[in-house]
Amino acid sequence: MDITHMTRFNLSAITLAATAALSLSFTAVAEQPLAKDLVGKFYGGGHLMHIKTDNERLMTDDLRSDVDHGSGLGAEFGYRYSEALEFRFAHSEINLVKENGGFKEPDASATAFDVLYFLNKENFYLMSGLNSMDIVDRKTSVNLGAGYRYHLTNNAALYFEGKTHYQFSEHFTDYTAQLGFIYFFGESKKSAPASKIAPVAVVAEQASAQVIDSDNDGVADNKDQCANTPKNDKVDSDGCTVFTQENLRIQLLVNFDNNKAEIKPEYFNEIKEMADFMKTYPHTKLVVEGHTSSQGSAKHNKKLSQARAQAIVNRLTQTHGIKAERLSAVGYGEARLLNTANSSQAHSENRRIEAVIETTRKVAIKQ
Repeated sequence: MDITHMTRFNLSAITLAATAALSLSFTAVAEQPLAKDLVGKFYGGGHLMHIKTDNERLMTDDLRSDVDHGSGLGAEFGYRYSEALEFRFAHSEINLVKENGGFKEPDASATAFDVLYFLNKENFYLMSGLNSMDIVDRKTSVNLGAGYRYHLTNNAALYFEGKTHYQFSEHFTDYTAQLGFIYFFGESKKSAPASKIAPVAVVAEQASAQVIDSDNDGVADNKDQCANTPKNDKVDSDGCTVFTQENLRIQLLVNFDNNKAEIKPEYFNEIKEMADFMKTYPHTKLVVEGHTSSQGSAKHNKKLSQARAQAIVNRLTQTHGIKAERLSAVGYGEARLLNTANSSQAHSENRRIEAVIETTRKVAIKQ
């Protein structure tokens, strides 16, 4: 069978298949399938092609033997890799038409591998790939193009596309247009429509079955174990607020004059903040650590540091009402210097007390 007869035969077959699919679409009233329902499916099909060849293409060395255009048909096989990407292998047999008489009209073929990218995961797509075209000589070209696919049913579709082919070795540029029909194999993943339920008479007892959620937390009152949860709180399946643990830390640093244990008024507000924190979190306890500079004897500094720590404890208990059993004072003397330099600035920094409380609290998680 020559190319002309084969073209006519396959054209009739493609037309018949497309007509049958179109009739099926009208009877089934199918919707366009979702891209996700096509993922993982293979398809096969056929196509008609028209090619406009480069003006510089010649069948022989004779300048009058140039090839103008051609038409043909082919088959293809593809795979939907993702919602946006598809891979396709296609082969086409082409009957070329020469520009001038006196030369035999040559046959040609093209084998292509294309990657299709569906914009917005819908019908329109861009494409690129490699094409081994046998026009006089077989050469490889790269192609770019675009197309549009129209689904007749969930599995059957028609498409039209155009491509530009560039052959690097001879610097030829050819153009093709393609009209095809494809069919995806396998059942559609689309869920079957729910069966219709005959209407029933409304009875008075239905009112009592109405779901009530008084605090609007998403859990019905008959299952809600925590009524009136705050608005925007995340709740569990029982309707109770979900909590997380938050770390808290407060630090007190008070400096003293040389050889003194009296608290300077400028630190009164900071001591009050420590007291307020302990009142807010009554389970906490505080250790006040007293320190001195390296001046003077170690024995004297030990006693002085203890007096400084005790002065803070006394103010917390006597002025702010913190219970004594929650407080303790420890004097370290000159054993823990902040600044080891022998300067007035270093000595001033070392004459101090330090106290730190670290705890956690439950915090409601917001939606």
